[in-house]
This record gives sequence, structure tokens and C-alpha cells, in this order.
Amino acid sequence: MSEHLLEIRDLQARVADGGIEILRGVDLVIEPGEMHALMGPNGSGKSTLAKVIAGHPGYEVTGGDVLLDGKSVLDLEPDERSRSGLFLAFQYPAEIPGVSIANFLRTSLNARRSEEEGDLDVFAFQKLLNDKLGLLQVQPSFAARYVNDGFSGGEKKRNEILQMAMLEPSMAVMDETDSGLDIDALRIVSEGVSTLRGQDDRMGVLLITHYKRILGYLQPDQVHVMLNGRIAHSGGPELADQLEEMGYDWLHEPEPEPVG
Repeated sequence: MSEHLLEIRDLQARVADGGIEILRGVDLVIEPGEMHALMGPNGSGKSTLAKVIAGHPGYEVTGGDVLLDGKSVLDLEPDERSRSGLFLAFQYPAEIPGVSIANFLRTSLNARRSEEEGDLDVFAFQKLLNDKLGLLQVQPSFAARYVNDGFSGGEKKRNEILQMAMLEPSMAVMDETDSGLDIDALRIVSEGVSTLRGQDDRMGVLLITHYKRILGYLQPDQVHVMLNGRIAHSGGPELADQLEEMGYDWLHEPEPEPVG
């Protein structure tokens, strides 16, 4: 029996240094090739979950586990998790003035390669970059710009899709990728994600979002709702339609498991 791609078992986490508990027992399984959407009101723990999966130092895991391909990642540093196949698309990507996208991507790729593989030479890198730019229908001049410096919201998210294309993760966690996007930018980003999934039908995606609109472009296999640090409800794509129509008030937090 093959391992799950991503398995989250009773994950509990709080703000580092004894801060407030945010995740209170999250359980989630994503198989290869699946896309899951995670929705929920502000403060329910969605972005915290993404950061804990990626290894953000601002949070402390107090219980449970996160497994990628059957192996726990909790003892791995963020760069080691990336080399294992995890990718986090940020809600608010950082600006790096003075560093071109091309140089950033080459550095990122080389950091993920083993000592035996060695650094990717400039010609092999340029061919790979050109291939991915063409795949995503992005102009080559885009890669010469400084990372997110002066970018619109749509350009920042397009840059993250390009990073995904270059790094080829097995599991992508996308934290509110649709935040701040107009309808044209939303379509472009959605098409980029769909293109990458078409290239690798085993890549898993956890798409964290407040809104149904991106799910009109990206049809998830399952939709989950997070309330008060737990996944309270799960269902098919129709669950997003219910949330759009009725909000979250009709949902309730699951009852705790009986002890003993």
C-alpha cells in the first residue's frame, strides 16, 4: 500500500515561546494528484497551518505530526522540507530589490540540488527557465525584473507560479493565492496552476482561500472548512457553493472525541 502524499495527524500548534494555541487537532490527508481547498473565517487557523507545514519558526508544534510521503517533516528545517518536495506560496510575497527573478530561481534550484549533482550550469538553467516561461506564457523579460519589486498583486502571484514550475514540488501549499487579485489576474494564476498540474498529475495542492471565485477555475477534489483550529467539515466542491450562499454561521465545531 502506497503512502499518502501529505498526512496531517492531530496537529496542534501555538505561537512560539508559549503563546496562544491556534491549531487544536488538525487531521487531513491528501493523495498524489489531488487538490484540496481549505476555507474558513478569519482567525480560524488556515494560514497558521500553512506556515507550520512549511516550518515557520514563529510557531511551536505541541502535538501531532505532518508526514510527506510517509515521513515526518517536523524535525526538518524549512530548506530541508523544500528539498523533500514541499512548496509554500505566500499570501504576501516578499520584495527583494536588486535581485533578479532569474538569479533568485537559479540560487533556489542550486540550493535544492545534492552535492553529487552539483550546481546547474548557466546554459542548462537558461534552457529550463525558457521552457517554463513558455509553458506559462510569460514573457522572457519578466525574469530580468527584481523579485516582486514594484509588482502588482497579479505579478507577484505569477512569480510564485513560475517558482513552482521551476522547483517542481510534489506538494504545493498555496496560502490565499487569490488575495487581492482582479478577475484577469485570477484567471492567469488559475491557468498557471492548472498547467502545472497538467504537467505533473501526481502533484498535490492545498489551496487556502476565503472565496469561492478561484474554485470556479480550479475544481478541487475536496473542500474543507476550518473553525477554531480544527477542520470542522469536509465535502465536495458543492460545499463551497453552500458557504458562498450561507456563510459560516450554520456550521459548528465538531464535538471532541470521548476519552476512555
